[in-house]
Amino acid sequence: MADIPVEALDQSAARAELARLADIIAKANAAYHQSDDPFISDAEFDALKQRNAAIEARFPALKRPDSPSDIVGATPAEGFSKVTHEVAMLSLANGFDDADIEEFDRRIRRYLNIAVEAPLHYTAEPKIDGLSLSLRYEKGALVQAATRGDGTTGENVTANARTIADIPHQIQGAPEILEVRGEVYMSHPDFEALNACQAELGGKTFANPRNAAAGSLRQLNPDITRARPLRFFAYAWGALSAPLSDTQWGAIKRLSEFGFATNDLTRLCTGQKDLLAQYKTIESQRATLTYDIDGVVYKVNDLGLQDRLGFRSTTPRWAIAHKFPAELAWTRLEAIDIQVGRTGALSPVARLHPVTVGGVVVSNATLHNEDYIAGRDNKGAQIRAGKDIRVGDWVQVYRAGDVIPKVADVDLSKRPEAAQPYVFPVTCPECQSDALREPGDAIRRCTGGLICPAQAVEKLKHFVSRAAFDIEGLGAKQVEQFYADGWITGPADIFRLRERYSDGLQQLKNREGWGEKSANNLFDAIDEKRKISLTRLIFSLGIRHVGEAASNLIAMHYGTAEAFLDAMDAAADQTGPAWESLLSIDGVGEVMATSLVHSLTQPSERASIDALLQQLNVQPVARPTAEGSPVAGQTVVFTGTLEKMTRAEAKARAERLGAKVSGSVSAKTDLLVAGPGAGSKARKAAELGIRTLDEDGWLALIEGQ
Repeated sequence: MADIPVEALDQSAARAELARLADIIAKANAAYHQSDDPFISDAEFDALKQRNAAIEARFPALKRPDSPSDIVGATPAEGFSKVTHEVAMLSLANGFDDADIEEFDRRIRRYLNIAVEAPLHYTAEPKIDGLSLSLRYEKGALVQAATRGDGTTGENVTANARTIADIPHQIQGAPEILEVRGEVYMSHPDFEALNACQAELGGKTFANPRNAAAGSLRQLNPDITRARPLRFFAYAWGALSAPLSDTQWGAIKRLSEFGFATNDLTRLCTGQKDLLAQYKTIESQRATLTYDIDGVVYKVNDLGLQDRLGFRSTTPRWAIAHKFPAELAWTRLEAIDIQVGRTGALSPVARLHPVTVGGVVVSNATLHNEDYIAGRDNKGAQIRAGKDIRVGDWVQVYRAGDVIPKVADVDLSKRPEAAQPYVFPVTCPECQSDALREPGDAIRRCTGGLICPAQAVEKLKHFVSRAAFDIEGLGAKQVEQFYADGWITGPADIFRLRERYSDGLQQLKNREGWGEKSANNLFDAIDEKRKISLTRLIFSLGIRHVGEAASNLIAMHYGTAEAFLDAMDAAADQTGPAWESLLSIDGVGEVMATSLVHSLTQPSERASIDALLQQLNVQPVARPTAEGSPVAGQTVVFTGTLEKMTRAEAKARAERLGAKVSGSVSAKTDLLVAGPGAGSKARKAAELGIRTLDEDGWLALIEGQ
């Protein structure tokens, strides 16, 4: 599936591929941002997100509520207090070739109605491969430092940031409130010296400078951070009590005057040709720099234009990262292992003879699915010129800065004579149940369900994950042990641990690694999570195709756990008002809806959920509103041609006012804004008696908001 060109996907295959991409990208985000231990390369991650975006562009109706396009980073890790960013720390859209940058320039001009021949200025700067950091200064004094986290909430690393020489504790002439943003990194010589010292002392060595910098900044003991040679480049800002300048270039110059290190390869450019020339200049110096970069960042220079362009859900419209290409290496494939996930998916993993790719030793790679191993796509068309992958083969792998690569090619001239075609298992390696592949699905899945220990354990791990119940002291390792010992077999058992194992012959405090205090702390932590939001509850159930964003949309739609479950029961036959109501939720399609009602109406699953609900106090969810907004809480649809603002600008403004913007008209629609050329949507709105405004009426409605 992964190697089928996007233009060759049909709708069914596209749904399956979007589900696969959402799953692996979410796991990759958590590994990169929470654990400083990435399991796929930057290049592979970028390729996955690029493929996801291309499929969404071709099949916009299939975009998932948990789409990776709408997610920034990952939730903050445990161990640090949390900081809510006054101004969100978003990620950047990526470009991978000259055509992407040319299109970026065209998009900017279309949005702002700037002619192609008119001058448009940008800044171009190296994209540092480090850890994003925000520094808050009040009256010139450093008062807080925070990592990006999930873009909204980061980790408080103030004590650690104060140990970095490039970060001033006091600055002169700055606005009363100033948040300076930039990248913490480690130079190549310092990285080599640190790893040599760590090896000599028998400590942990790091795979690359980025991991070393992130791991050093996120130490709970600031003295360890102080001993690590960290550096900081400033390149942006967040909250401000007064503007730094009216241009990006001028603002960066002000940061330099305040005493921050700014990158001397930053240039002011005019138009996309100038940007591409600077890209080549920076790329040619990449090997001689003393720090890692993985691309060049372009930003519209005029801050007024930046403000007009605004933001998408996770990225600014006025900036893009032009990424460098991936790196390649050859190595021997020593084994193929099968891993079973919580949805029963059988995922093949290549075990490689360790090889250094771009300065990092890697030993694992994804093999995607059985078709990929066989050298074909799920329709039988050849990939890699039909070359299959066998144990013992020499394979070409690629990566661009992290750990697990992708197998790109096979060298048949080095294939051992005894190498045999790989036979993909048709039974689950964990429970020996049949592993079936449904029509249109690229993945073979175990049919064992709850009797499959891999699925049961993975579902429980998901249940206690940070975005779900997030129970302090109960992580993946504890779940595995409690499940193996028969202490927990389902989610409800977690909330019965105190009554079952706080006294009597079997007590948690008597287990190896536990004591009375730690056992009571766990029981207390579990009790604290008996009060949970409906959003987290839905996500915690681990229903296939239902991610965090979808869980939130579903929770807002139904409001309470009782209403949600009653609606699923009513929609069980996938007909009638309850089913139509489920499908009316923005972003919920038939695949997700089917998965929801199937999971929640299966007797065994439902019994598990009912038992869980007896232990919980599930909090209802209310839709957010914008105070004083005339469209807060309403569903708005735009159709036809807008003449005074672009469709994108109108949608963004409506969402800022608390409205939900939908792409289709239904009985749930509150308002249709119809420009010239409005067709079927306007007719349907008239049939349904939905309030309709032209563009002038819309602007008058929201005037002053």
